[in-house]
Amino acid sequence: MSHSEETSPSDATVPLSSGADSEASRSSLTRVEAARMRGSTPPAAFAPTDASGERDFLAERLALFARIACLASSGFLLMRIVLNAVAERSARHAPLERFPVFHLVATVIFSSVWLLAGSHAFSNRGLRRLDAAGTIAAALAYNVMAWTMPLSWRSDQLVLLILSAVLLGRAALVPSEPRRTAWISTASVAPIPFVTFLIFRANPPGDLVPGAVVTQATLWATFIVVLATLISNIIFHLRRSVARARRLGQYELLEKIGEGGMGIVYRAEHEMLRRPTAIKLLAPHAAGEQSLRRFEREAQLTARLANPHTVSVYDFGRTPEGAFYYVMEYLDGIDLERLVRGEGPLPPGRVVHILRQVCEALAEAHGVGLVHRDIKPANIVLSEMGGISDFAKVLDFGLVKDVKGSDDLRLTREDVFAGTPQYLAPETIENGLSSDPRSDLYALGAVAYFLLTGSPVFDGRLVEVIQSHLQRSPEPPSARLGRRVPAKLERVVLDCLEKDPLRRPESAHALMDRLDACDDVEPWRPEEAQRWWRQRKTA
Repeated sequence: MSHSEETSPSDATVPLSSGADSEASRSSLTRVEAARMRGSTPPAAFAPTDASGERDFLAERLALFARIACLASSGFLLMRIVLNAVAERSARHAPLERFPVFHLVATVIFSSVWLLAGSHAFSNRGLRRLDAAGTIAAALAYNVMAWTMPLSWRSDQLVLLILSAVLLGRAALVPSEPRRTAWISTASVAPIPFVTFLIFRANPPGDLVPGAVVTQATLWATFIVVLATLISNIIFHLRRSVARARRLGQYELLEKIGEGGMGIVYRAEHEMLRRPTAIKLLAPHAAGEQSLRRFEREAQLTARLANPHTVSVYDFGRTPEGAFYYVMEYLDGIDLERLVRGEGPLPPGRVVHILRQVCEALAEAHGVGLVHRDIKPANIVLSEMGGISDFAKVLDFGLVKDVKGSDDLRLTREDVFAGTPQYLAPETIENGLSSDPRSDLYALGAVAYFLLTGSPVFDGRLVEVIQSHLQRSPEPPSARLGRRVPAKLERVVLDCLEKDPLRRPESAHALMDRLDACDDVEPWRPEEAQRWWRQRKTA
């Protein structure tokens, strides 16, 4: 699912009059797509709260730190080898000075930490030990390296520069409590004063006072420890703040999977039950009184429905900061829009199988006086539930109309029609408040047409699509497809697409009966559905 909503003919709320009111209605009626697809891996900036997540996060960041340190150290090692080779003819060095052995040792240590952290062979405790041991061992190698270098290189300052880069980089990248960062950094820089003393004792320079140089090195080493600890403290508490921000009551937000004009949808998990859920959170910029009422109304009306083919709402509430949200079931599947775009036209038997399930959901909604008003392929998701393959769920009741209740006209206005143009009934275009259950059946007929042919009934620019719904007769699916479609099924689809609501099937139950009577359609067997889902998992 896209993280940002785009305004297009396929997904719009269109005003029938101009002016500021219409523009406000356009904004306020924009929907958020319900959670329906598996999201991407959470970004590393999010601080995980479960044990497995903490281990994976630590392994990822430790490997990143070691990789950067290894590559940087390798670059400087290569530079030293080249410089030594160039200067070899004019300078005489001991073997350890001529070849930077301890620089190589530090590089090998970082490469080992990189490989081991990415091997997934360590527990959380093992990774912490690897972090401390690798950092301190590499720092010790750099200290010995400074001792073996010529004094003309000012190796006492070079080792301070190297260790400041290593320790500050570790503090910024590796998850670590400030206290832990402090002792690792202290252990890493502790040899610096002694190494500096040994360097200047062996080769006392005439223009430098050894005591002053050692004192300066000690102060800089202390500064490195303090700065690394401060960085670690800031980042550690920022991660904690992010973790708290990602929790709504007993639900932990895992990743964002959708965003629109009115809200954001996250994949989440119940803290105790570990049940995957989707949480729809009202966007701060949409938190006006009217938007809050519409958001609350969507949650309440959806919660009234109990049919298994309607998405379930588990909870509704607001955060301590005042943001409203509601919790619904998370569907790990594929919506019909994506399915047809990826697979092409579906077999007629599968189309009938899907339509019957959607009819069941609509029959319950219509029975309690609710009209969905936004039936479209993207709002119907197929998944595997309870061992049943190709289980259809109807989503997104953000535009639902209560024909038996007392809908506030500010929430269901006369001067706009809400929905997706390719699936709008003519009466909805002419007058949004005239929508009734047969308007949903028109939209379902348009969905069936899309499933059978792989293309909408009418397509093109927004105005062209609207005029076609009002004036043009749809091309038969068999003519669009260029091959035979079962005649009875084609007749059912075209009857649903009649301009006059009275000529359509009178109810969702009647449409189910018509679908059951399509004996010229080869049934979609459970074995075929199971085989398709197995292939999808292994693809």
